[in-house]
Amino acid sequence: MDKIKIGKIVNTVGLKGEVKVYNYSDRSEIYENTSHIYVENDLTAVESVRVQKNMVILKLEGISDRDRAEALRGRELYVTEEDLPELPQGQYYVRDIIGMAVREENGTFLGEVTDVIQNTAQDIFEVKKQGGKKVLIPKVDEFVLNIDIEKKEILVRLIDGLMDL
Repeated sequence: MDKIKIGKIVNTVGLKGEVKVYNYSDRSEIYENTSHIYVENDLTAVESVRVQKNMVILKLEGISDRDRAEALRGRELYVTEEDLPELPQGQYYVRDIIGMAVREENGTFLGEVTDVIQNTAQDIFEVKKQGGKKVLIPKVDEFVLNIDIEKKEILVRLIDGLMDL
């Protein structure tokens, strides 16, 4: 059973054992739709979930005071693949994109996706070319023509000079 990292406990909230979570996703629904979550390797029941200023606040079973909550600071949170919500058409999990081959329309192999940068106006694929050089390709319709999850391939149309940056 593979576990998928979804967040990290970064602080405590109040005196009743709630923890503040830095969410690795742009959606908090994953916390709201699961009854149990892994805190590192320990499966723990989720008693309540709320969102406050883009941070997820969790109340976990067995954590009833600030001291116990403080002991969880820095711990990573995981769910199983079965707990992941199904995404709408055209949206993908980053873990599904990493390692995909990137090809131009004419079939020329450009490289593999090594990272997806998400803190910008649009996602940016970091592609490692043969020889080790990396290039950044914005995930916009003008450049990314098709993402084929089954073939593990991304088809792109690049402007002149983009690969030279």
